[in-house]
Amino acid sequence: MEFRQAGQKWFIRIDRGEEVLETLAGFCRQQGIFLGSISGIGAAGQITLGLFETATKTYKSTEFRGDFEITSLAGNVTTKNSEIYLHVHATVSNKDCQAFGGHLNMAVISGTCEVVVDQVQGGIEREFNEDVGLNLMKF
Repeated sequence: MEFRQAGQKWFIRIDRGEEVLETLAGFCRQQGIFLGSISGIGAAGQITLGLFETATKTYKSTEFRGDFEITSLAGNVTTKNSEIYLHVHATVSNKDCQAFGGHLNMAVISGTCEVVVDQVQGGIEREFNEDVGLNLMKF
């Protein structure tokens, strides 16, 4: 990973073999980023996407292996129990330009991944909501 800051935005290159969420969480810890938005594109060879089933309050995951374009990463940085908490969704496409999307559980980069983290001053903590079954932003 390499990065450069421009104002409140951080431009990050995640390299081949690096896992996106681990890399971004470590980066945010290192830079003291506790609140912000995430966007990105890239290429991954191993991806796990999830769908939250509201009736059962559980995630169902699907793993993809092969050549995939990350056509969109979108998410945010908050905290839970004062630790970095990333909530990221992704849309990826295969060689036939078929798109798949969902909650990003994991993505190992096969080419490169270019991410922008737009840092915002302050912080928002998350807390588990029993009724919904998710870690919700606490206001």
